[in-house]
Amino acid sequence: MLQGIRIIEVEGLGPGPFAAMWLADMGADVICVHRKGGGVTPGMPERSVLDRGKRSIELDLKDPNDIKTFLALVATADGLIEGFRPGVMERLGIGPKACQAVNPGLVFGRMTGWGQDSALAQTAGHDLNYISLSGALWYASNPGDAPLTPATLVGDIGGGAMYLVAGMLAGLLRAKTSGVGTVVDAAIYDGSAHMMNLLMSIRQAGGFGETRGQNLLDGPHWSRSYACADGGYMTVQCLEPKFYAQFLSLMGLAEDAEFKHQFDTSTWPVLTARLAGIFAAQPRAHWAALFDGTDACVAPVLSPDEALQHPMNARGTWVEQDGVLQAAPAPRFDHSPAWQPTAPPERDQDSTNILAELGLIKEDPR
Repeated sequence: MLQGIRIIEVEGLGPGPFAAMWLADMGADVICVHRKGGGVTPGMPERSVLDRGKRSIELDLKDPNDIKTFLALVATADGLIEGFRPGVMERLGIGPKACQAVNPGLVFGRMTGWGQDSALAQTAGHDLNYISLSGALWYASNPGDAPLTPATLVGDIGGGAMYLVAGMLAGLLRAKTSGVGTVVDAAIYDGSAHMMNLLMSIRQAGGFGETRGQNLLDGPHWSRSYACADGGYMTVQCLEPKFYAQFLSLMGLAEDAEFKHQFDTSTWPVLTARLAGIFAAQPRAHWAALFDGTDACVAPVLSPDEALQHPMNARGTWVEQDGVLQAAPAPRFDHSPAWQPTAPPERDQDSTNILAELGLIKEDPR
């Protein structure tokens, strides 16, 4: 889908590399500018899944000669992604003005936690900090428990990388028709708050207040996870009455008077406790088999390794290459061939070819 689009990625952490990976997944030529002589970030592998489909060149962005090379790269690009604190790229001499001076149509993507201009713009933070201040963490647990979300998914990826990609694509469309570039200010704080708007629409109708555990999706016995006898878990979220009725039927509770009034909030704690006892009496496999293929809206909680083996993975959503488990690109497009994972590049492995493309060196005839 993005064949012919070139993106320059300045090496960073988390959401920036993820956004660049996603653009590469969709066919863009993504060139990652790794730090010259830099090492692997602690906790990350030598060749990260996030670098699949990219090319690599090492540059020292404090070296005037390498800055010239960087700007030569920028001149050939459609977009750029960086994830430094506000002002760092400007101090290096490669901020939006400098880059758009050599490429007026450039879409300059900026990934931060707090935004380019805010009270906390120069303050350190991480995923949980951004989504806690944005309001996105508020409903993220059962009543009485400390808020907890899947690591990185709501903030770094959902509120950050995905909003950066959406902004980059919008900027690329504008540049194609106008020839004018833009600066995309993607802040995890903003994106994670924006993702709350579905809940805000439910709040408009009175279904979501500020008291955790008393709302349409975070309080009912029919909208939570339950522990099973073997330590596994099942998720239940049968919101619509017809699905709730099927759930009760399969659980043998269709004639139980206490379960008749689905939306009576006063009964939710008691019915939650009853269901917890019922689910705890059987292993996860029992419940997964009981509800498989039904409209009761019940599903087992699987690990990524288990998801790889599940029949749903006939879609090829989870794949392994060289022992590395990873998820295939999403969404899918009707004319695209089946996706095969590509090995991430070694640092600087493409520098010769890239410099030759820029005319900065002669290509090796071999």
